Amino acid sequence: MTPRVHTLANGVRVVCDPLPGWQTVALSVVAGRGARFEDAARSGWSHLLEHMVFKGAGGRSARDIVEVIEAEGGHINAATGYERTSFQVRALKDGLDLGSRVLSDLVLRPTMDAQDLAREKQVVGQEIAEAADTPDDLVFELAQEAAFDGQPLGRPILGTPRSIKGATPETLGDWRAALYAPESLIVSAAGAVDEDELIRLAERDFGEAAGAGVADAPAAAFVGGTRTVAKRLEQANIVLLLPAVGVMDPDYFALRLLAEMLGGGMASRLFQEAREKRGLAYAIDAYSETYADIGALGVFAGCDAKDAAELAQVTAGELQALTKPVGEAELSRAKAQLKGSMFMGRESALARAEQAAGQVLLFGKTLDSEAVAAEVDTVTADQIARLMARILGERKAAVAILGPKPALAAADTFQTLFA
Repeated sequence: MTPRVHTLANGVRVVCDPLPGWQTVALSVVAGRGARFEDAARSGWSHLLEHMVFKGAGGRSARDIVEVIEAEGGHINAATGYERTSFQVRALKDGLDLGSRVLSDLVLRPTMDAQDLAREKQVVGQEIAEAADTPDDLVFELAQEAAFDGQPLGRPILGTPRSIKGATPETLGDWRAALYAPESLIVSAAGAVDEDELIRLAERDFGEAAGAGVADAPAAAFVGGTRTVAKRLEQANIVLLLPAVGVMDPDYFALRLLAEMLGGGMASRLFQEAREKRGLAYAIDAYSETYADIGALGVFAGCDAKDAAELAQVTAGELQALTKPVGEAELSRAKAQLKGSMFMGRESALARAEQAAGQVLLFGKTLDSEAVAAEVDTVTADQIARLMARILGERKAAVAILGPKPALAAADTFQTLFA
């Protein structure tokens, strides 16, 4: 059964996915806004805000917030992305009422104490420093910056020490009111949940939410470029990004399948050619990174510095080969893997609640999983080949290399091959 969507008088949307026989429930309150909606001066504020609401809300202290949830066998968490921010509670089947109260306090009634903010800025500063010290975090951040230079998508979700420093309780409170405005809020529950009860709780806890919201995010453009950092490491960390389509594009599933065949698993082309046959990389995979209106086809590899240039050649060769239609067996395997990951993900109540919220934000409705799987099956080998040719035809690449100095020259090899 496809979850239904209800809209409260103030614009908050409610999605219910009841699962008979389940003993747990997941509640996700998702704001369809995130780091992509920040200007440079407020870079990182959405993530900082996500931290701050847990310091106190609705008359509860930071400790009270977690203790009241955990005392009932539940778990509470949150996450900030470029296009959304989500607050989540997983609980036993009778925990929906408490979960809704706590999450509404976090989203609508945080305390915003000045001393707490000062401490949390230090915590986020440490998080920023940790990311900079972690090679396989930093290299992705560098590639993202190169791909979308000078745009919100090119800035780190964590922000910078300078941009974080500028937040005050008042300005961060104003940002909360705009970021979590009712027009962008989705209250989504899955598992042991009754639809009438969920609507009643949503009206009680979110029905008074108000605010004008923030302007739509500016259109993004993949610009490409190179970022290299010499560092004394055993291996070179390499990320290649190519411009691709967004979630709303008709070729979205073709992109997902393309990434699967290129480097999605041990049977994929890059894994077999670069790792198994040539021994050029200890780790290599491909993936698609998609937003509402734009996306990227990515390749990550960890390799010896001396092998970086050859790895660039091999990667380019496999990408070029995919401009020709693949065989039926390879396409069928990729479809099975993609559908398998889709259905396995739905075995988690929280994943279902988050997925439903994301679909409503993008499409205004939830999507039937069987229909989505059927759409995957309609993708043809010719469609994938055309998409690969379209991607390479952009003649743009974002390349990031972090590691021993001899590996950095491979960035020019990548750019020559894809420019």
